[in-house]
Amino acid sequence: MSDITESSTLAVRSRGRPREFDMNEALDKALRVFSERGYHGTSIGNLTDAMQLASGSVYKAFKDKRGVFLAAFDRYRAVRSSKLRAAVDTDKRGYDRIRDALAFYADASHGATGKQGCLVVSCASELAVFDPEVAKKVATAMETNEAVLLELIEQGQKDGSIPAHIDVGPTARLMLCLVQGMRVVGKTGRTREEMMAAITVAMKILT
Repeated sequence: MSDITESSTLAVRSRGRPREFDMNEALDKALRVFSERGYHGTSIGNLTDAMQLASGSVYKAFKDKRGVFLAAFDRYRAVRSSKLRAAVDTDKRGYDRIRDALAFYADASHGATGKQGCLVVSCASELAVFDPEVAKKVATAMETNEAVLLELIEQGQKDGSIPAHIDVGPTARLMLCLVQGMRVVGKTGRTREEMMAAITVAMKILT
């Protein structure tokens, strides 16, 4: 499959006739199903209904449910990583950029979006133990997010907004645990105010 981070239209054959569909739009619809139902609770029928595609089209494009899932996971990571970078790539001090990063996760951890949950977190608990390929994807996602937080803490130390005595590695890992935990707690219907209050406490670690 070509790069799914860019919009593309895929033509597949169903009953002898070509059918075109937007790959990213279809994967975004599949993502909602996997997030709400989990991998094992999702059937091809659930996916075809959500993606508005014939089962033949899905099998032609992705081979099977696992193929849909892996493509959807990559799509999810590409979109989330791009949005996180957009939130933190500013000219603010490192301390403020860390707060913006945490706020980014808070925004995804309340209301309807919060109840949908995080695909990386659900994969870590549902699939990673039994599927080496998924486990590698989950580990890479976690390492990438931790690296962003570590980078911002280091910048804060350089610009003086974060004290030099802060132990960068363990602190970045603690922040990672916080944001991933927020995605779990967000499934219980917490408010943004509750999530931001937790962030306010967490930021005290950097002072």
